[in-house]
Amino acid sequence: MDEVTAAADAPEEFIQESRMRGSNQSALRAHNKRAVLTLIRRHGRLAKADIARHTGLSPQTASVIMRTLEQEELVLRGKPRRGRVGQPSIPMRLNPDGAFGLGLKIGRRSVELVLMDFVGQIRARARQTYALPRLQPILDFVRGAHAQLVDSIGPEFGTRIAGLGVAMPFELWSWAEEIGAPAETMDEWRTVDVVAALQDVTGRSVHLANDATAACAAENVFGTSGSTDFVYFFVGAFAGGGIVMNGDLVQGRTGNAGALGSMPVPAADGGVDQLINFASLHVLEKMIEAEGGDPLGIWREDATWIRLGPVLDRWLEVAARGLAFAIVSVNAVYDFECAIIEGSFPPPVRERLVDATARAIARLKRQGLTPMGVRSGTIGSSAREIGSASLPFFAHYLLDHRVLLTEPG
Repeated sequence: MDEVTAAADAPEEFIQESRMRGSNQSALRAHNKRAVLTLIRRHGRLAKADIARHTGLSPQTASVIMRTLEQEELVLRGKPRRGRVGQPSIPMRLNPDGAFGLGLKIGRRSVELVLMDFVGQIRARARQTYALPRLQPILDFVRGAHAQLVDSIGPEFGTRIAGLGVAMPFELWSWAEEIGAPAETMDEWRTVDVVAALQDVTGRSVHLANDATAACAAENVFGTSGSTDFVYFFVGAFAGGGIVMNGDLVQGRTGNAGALGSMPVPAADGGVDQLINFASLHVLEKMIEAEGGDPLGIWREDATWIRLGPVLDRWLEVAARGLAFAIVSVNAVYDFECAIIEGSFPPPVRERLVDATARAIARLKRQGLTPMGVRSGTIGSSAREIGSASLPFFAHYLLDHRVLLTEPG
């Protein structure tokens, strides 16, 4: 029986595992190195024998690849594991200093640049808030922050920066009215080549992704929710989201899958509006402004939101109601295990929003639907930056997101 026939008759778990398998052909050496690094990243630590078993590579080929990765300082040796017959096995793990990725989040109220190491830890960051996202000031910020972050790790490690990943809303010029921006001010984003502009500023390769999709990918790759089937909501200036099915980050036919902020939600006083006008921080800004407060105060890095009091209570009620309708609607399309809620707010606010959303769902009619839980995100408000910073790693060292995220546990 040939390999094609065998694969067709194989159980699903074999088919999924085969997507992570390597090849002993020398022409695919680069792929095999990516497969090994991806497996180590997924499992944390793996010995040579484990690598050979997972990938289907011969022990000799696996050993050669591991030696190469160690020489390139992408992996580190752990302590030998004894107690078995034969030579003790030596588990290998990713070297945090083996590679670095820069991640840029461009939002409607703030821009942030982070430097992330090979195991997903943020080493340095720079942030700036603004009333409106203007192109030139953002490029000026990136120029200065880029130099600052590169200097923070010194020349020895600076050469290991794999590139710049960018997470930003697609069609940033849309919904200008909602954030109080003149249409002509936002139109500069309509024609600019963001990738080319950032390449000129940083001199690095640039990889672009939708901000909410990047956040969802970060939750899926680096998060600890334990779910492989979830719908993801990120509540920023506007609400966005992503979809994960069977461990795959689903991007859709045109790349617009998970455009959850555009979902219709019934208004309390009649009519229908989009989720962005319920579960978005621009709604909270308007509430604060109506009370005579500073709406941009919630975007300060040291903001705790404690003083918002009743205003925050009202926004949580509105946001939770909108999220509840969206979650139940999504649940009627696909039986996700859970909905994960994350956003640009302190963790205690996130927990309150998750609890309020679960209560709001309980008040809706859900006959015929499979029960679906509501959970907090496990990455935090930096999910978009972490997701973007991982893009250079997938470009140079790891397997593509769609392959990585379907590897069985």
